Amino acid sequence: MNVERQISTQRVFSGNIVGLRLDTIELPNGRQATREVVEHHGAVVVLPIDMDGNVLLVRQYRYPVKEMVLEAPAGGIEPGELPEHAAVRELGEEVGVYPKTIEQVGHFWSAPGYCTEVLYAFVARDLVPSPLEPDEDEDIEIEKHPVSNLRAMIRSGDIQDAKTISVIQMAEIA
Repeated sequence: MNVERQISTQRVFSGNIVGLRLDTIELPNGRQATREVVEHHGAVVVLPIDMDGNVLLVRQYRYPVKEMVLEAPAGGIEPGELPEHAAVRELGEEVGVYPKTIEQVGHFWSAPGYCTEVLYAFVARDLVPSPLEPDEDEDIEIEKHPVSNLRAMIRSGDIQDAKTISVIQMAEIA
């Protein structure tokens, strides 16, 4: 296996959500290179399915892409928090439900070429109302869509968010 070895690191930025560092590394052939690394504590993405076979998705404005984006509920994992607990919390904050059944269907790297973020994917069922206080900076619209429509929504571009596409694929429901 060809492993790159870190020689030095320089912290460039530390924020609430991400950090950025520049690493000087040694390549397997002995040459040196620089890697820009975005550090992230990890996140969860949840596909909540109601009793009628609808998925609860959220539509919100995403400033970096300047568009309203349709997504599965998701959010960061707090320090010391288990991914499953983060998934349950995000469901309460974003769609106001508590899942009596929640199953982790896998995990994946969001952008392993430059970012440490891992996302844990869950499917939630047996949903009961249980709203939590939403984050101050979120303005979310909740939409219900039949599970049977999800693949067509991906093909048409109605769903463009990679983590949402991933959790739909991993759930093997559509």
